[in-house]
Amino acid sequence: MTEATSSSSPFAKLLKSAAKVEPRETAAVLSAFFLFFFVLGSYFAVRPVRETIGSILGGEYVADLWLYTAIFSIAIIPIYGWLVANVRRAVLLPSIYGVVAVILAIIGTMMTDKDVDKTVGAFFYVWISVLNLMLVSVFWSFLLEMFSREQTKRLFGFIAAGGSLGALVGPFTTRMLASSIGDSGILYVGAAGFVGAIVCQRILLGLWEPVAATAATGQEAKTGQETKSRGVGGNPFAGITIVLKSPYLLSIALFVVLLSVANTILYFEQLRIVAENFPDRTARTEVFASIDVVVQSLTIITQLFLTGRIATKLGVRSLLTFVPIAMIVGFLALAAFNVFAVFVVVFVARRWGEYAFIRPGREMLFSSLDTETKYKAKSFIDVPVYRAADYVGGQAKTAIDVVTAAPAVSLVIGAVLAGAWASVGWFLGRKHDESKA
Repeated sequence: MTEATSSSSPFAKLLKSAAKVEPRETAAVLSAFFLFFFVLGSYFAVRPVRETIGSILGGEYVADLWLYTAIFSIAIIPIYGWLVANVRRAVLLPSIYGVVAVILAIIGTMMTDKDVDKTVGAFFYVWISVLNLMLVSVFWSFLLEMFSREQTKRLFGFIAAGGSLGALVGPFTTRMLASSIGDSGILYVGAAGFVGAIVCQRILLGLWEPVAATAATGQEAKTGQETKSRGVGGNPFAGITIVLKSPYLLSIALFVVLLSVANTILYFEQLRIVAENFPDRTARTEVFASIDVVVQSLTIITQLFLTGRIATKLGVRSLLTFVPIAMIVGFLALAAFNVFAVFVVVFVARRWGEYAFIRPGREMLFSSLDTETKYKAKSFIDVPVYRAADYVGGQAKTAIDVVTAAPAVSLVIGAVLAGAWASVGWFLGRKHDESKA
């Protein structure tokens, strides 16, 4: 993002003191903050419904559903690649949120609170699992195009806090309303939230194009406007080939695979432990929502005041290694004491660290790359690579539990994988921090 004038209001000064947001950046940063608020707020409002449906369907059935999740994640990439190549971002990005709102409303009308139709439940579970990664990837791809490398270190932590605030408000809303409006009503709330995302995206797009125009003159201004009004161009499958040709991007993909497998092991422990301790369906939804509230409360404070400062002073490598190192300890603790209280501590620590450190750090790794890579290669890594790793990890976790009948075995394996995850994170962070591009 290039410079634009902005008054040094008291609020702008407060932002600068809290997160090093310059007055000229205030409007764009706040627009991005609230866009992410609505995107993640809407998703996290409906997430507890997904987890409840998953606990009803059962771990083995959910593990099978992850195959379909992986397949649809792969299938969506060439479709998204074609759209990015041919449709203006000013049209494409708000339209994505509009389609999501409509589908959530339709599923809400099909879902009853007495029983969960297996087909509807399975469709919702797979669709929302593909959707959440794609929405987040699309959001950050746009911001990587809008902000410079230097700005990403300072601002991405603060902007990510908008998503965390939404991820706090979303499950809190679900926690308060679940017993009165039911799962169907929660889906309608999520649909309304994505309408809010459309409004914020339009505001941010309006700020983006004038900024480019005022920063250039003559032919430069015309070129800047055309760049932002047209599609990226290129092959819809280019994201796959770009990743396969780049050792750097392959390392990011490996980082995501290890992250996914670690998350998968904890996820299936979640389904098992919560089902054992909370037989009532509504109680499960409330538990999942309560965990989300705790996680996002910790995350938003960290992102507002620490993430940007840590990235600037200690580098991206610190953001990418803290969580996997902590998870080595967490997996071993859970293997030794496999009870609900220990699980909650480990699960909260993992998710807090991922949202506060890992996610912003991962996005910063793409800051020096070209536009096509930021949209196509990034979405390939963020969605099908992640979900394929989910499926493989889920099947492996199920097989290990069947063979050993002891959850501790998979948890110890998780600790070993977390060690490899930390090593890859350190390598990527150091490479990014030492580069001058």
